[in-house]
Amino acid sequence: MTISVFDLFTVGIGPSSSHTVGPMRAAQKFATELSEHQVKMARVSVELYGSLALTGKGHGTDLAVVLGLEGELPESIDADVAPIRFANIVKAEQIQILGRFAVPFLYDRDLEWKRRERLPLHSNGMVFNAYDSANQLFSRRTFYSIGGGFVVDDEARPSDHIVAPTPAPFPITSADELLELSASSGLSLSQMMLENEKMWHGEEEIRSGLLNIWQAMKGSVNKGCSRTEARLPGKLNVRRRAPGIYEHLMSRRDETAKDPLEIMDWVNLFALAVNEENASGGRVVTAPTNGAAGIIPAVIHYYESFCPSASEDGIVNFLLSAAAIGILYKENASISGAEVGCQGEVGVACSMAAAGLTEALGGTIQQVEEAAEIGMEHNLGLTCDPVGGLVQVPCIERNAMGAIKAINASRLALRGDGKHLVSLDRVIKTMRQTGADMKTKYKESSRGGLAVNVVEC
Repeated sequence: MTISVFDLFTVGIGPSSSHTVGPMRAAQKFATELSEHQVKMARVSVELYGSLALTGKGHGTDLAVVLGLEGELPESIDADVAPIRFANIVKAEQIQILGRFAVPFLYDRDLEWKRRERLPLHSNGMVFNAYDSANQLFSRRTFYSIGGGFVVDDEARPSDHIVAPTPAPFPITSADELLELSASSGLSLSQMMLENEKMWHGEEEIRSGLLNIWQAMKGSVNKGCSRTEARLPGKLNVRRRAPGIYEHLMSRRDETAKDPLEIMDWVNLFALAVNEENASGGRVVTAPTNGAAGIIPAVIHYYESFCPSASEDGIVNFLLSAAAIGILYKENASISGAEVGCQGEVGVACSMAAAGLTEALGGTIQQVEEAAEIGMEHNLGLTCDPVGGLVQVPCIERNAMGAIKAINASRLALRGDGKHLVSLDRVIKTMRQTGADMKTKYKESSRGGLAVNVVEC
């Protein structure tokens, strides 16, 4: 499958691309298929397996599948109204399939959390069932949410992403091959990615689409900074930090030059704001996942606010290059916390952001590759251990750390000539092997790490 930049960067709702965005897309697809059957529906049920069952309640998986069955999609749903609609459906014990076909829906009967079972293809497995008036099963579909909002069926066929009409002019299969293609073509990483995108869209459409993605990212930052609620939703009662930090920094903005490290405070703020918005079930851009959604916006904000050479062209090149690096991880390893731990989410986002910033600042493709490698090398082994099954602790703060690390990776690469010992391909291979060796309890199950060593209040 050839992956588009608009597959990796999609607008959706929090708190999780794999546990909220993916299941909503799968449910909507199942509902659409049901509308094509001639059999009269009398009931639907959903079975959630593995990580979806273990942490799904804290990740909004139940809301996602219910509203997906009603026909909603992550990119268009009203995130503010969604929790109210979900509560009303549960209370009424009735669901409207695609908003047209009313059937009974009993939450405790028709939504099964199979915490001790795992489907064969991936930890994020789900099964949808439809029954006729005689309670006979007439449709059963299995889907897997494999990270970043990507969904495949039980034969690993992609269910809802862009299919390339022709082979990509610059196949993104390995970093070494991209370096060779750049040398032979004279094109940068962003230029090669742009040529690939032209398989689907015109250049102006690509540019405007990427700038719209950036505007959506900025919207998440702005909303996260302006929230008036003191606490995040959920049993942990976590305090929001972004609004207070924003107010403090704005009050002393003229003094930033006196303390250069205050730039780090701004980067931290940008990342925290996005991920607090994500934790609230708000609208964010999957980049490449929701759990790591704050890193790339924070680093682009850093570029736009503190780099004198910043431009719209630079932002477009940033996103194109970051996407190319994200595709390497998607194709050769994983971007799913349930599969490889948080190295597949925060680690990949850090690597993508480091590469994007280096490209935007005029780095060579060798420096871009090195920045991406540094960004991942120092996230290897990072576990996914959300306390209480919520995308809050350590997830929100981890994005701030990932953004700072990405900027530092870029600066290190830009101070060198692109020659380094560990290649990006080798670090991606190592990341995949590390994820395979990692115990399941450290992969988005809330059964290991901080999730069991922090007392829930």
